[in-house]
Amino acid sequence: MTQLLIAPIAVALEQRVDARLLTTLGFGLFGVGLGLSGLQTRQTDFDTMFWPQVIRGLAIMICLLPPTRLALGHLEASRVPDASGLFNLMRNLGGAIGLAMIDTVIYTHSPVLGAAFTERLQAGDIDTAKFVGIPVDMFVARQVGPLDGPTRAIVQSFVEKAALVQAINEAWIMIAVLTIGALLCVPFAKRSPHPV
Repeated sequence: MTQLLIAPIAVALEQRVDARLLTTLGFGLFGVGLGLSGLQTRQTDFDTMFWPQVIRGLAIMICLLPPTRLALGHLEASRVPDASGLFNLMRNLGGAIGLAMIDTVIYTHSPVLGAAFTERLQAGDIDTAKFVGIPVDMFVARQVGPLDGPTRAIVQSFVEKAALVQAINEAWIMIAVLTIGALLCVPFAKRSPHPV
């Protein structure tokens, strides 16, 4: 909804403001929205996820139009169709690489985090028990050491969920850092004198 509401404003701004400035604003806001999503816990609900989504919705249109003008706006009209095809190819390739990176972080690091949580639980770490959602009374009542079969069966779902949440948070933060890092390229872009 936010994206639809901001679209006409983004178009108006894109026609009046330097594309480099708008690109910086759009990617900066988008990076903040991504970073805020990297703070989720097991208890994260709709209300907690609402504002990061709104921020990204505001930013997405500003992330689309100005970079297109920066890439294509200084070209002769006869060169725009081929350049546009190349621009779209690179954007799609970037998206595919980004998704592969996200999947790699989530699905390869989640088991590592789960094993680390299990080790800390076996060592008697109460903070880890709280983080994964194990009731403290139940956790304190057991002896420190390897988890027996029934306890492991109860704890496993808590650990897997906490590990998945933490891995997803790491993926959000990674993409936020890459998005903000991309802003280092903006000063090297030529100023486009006219909208495409």
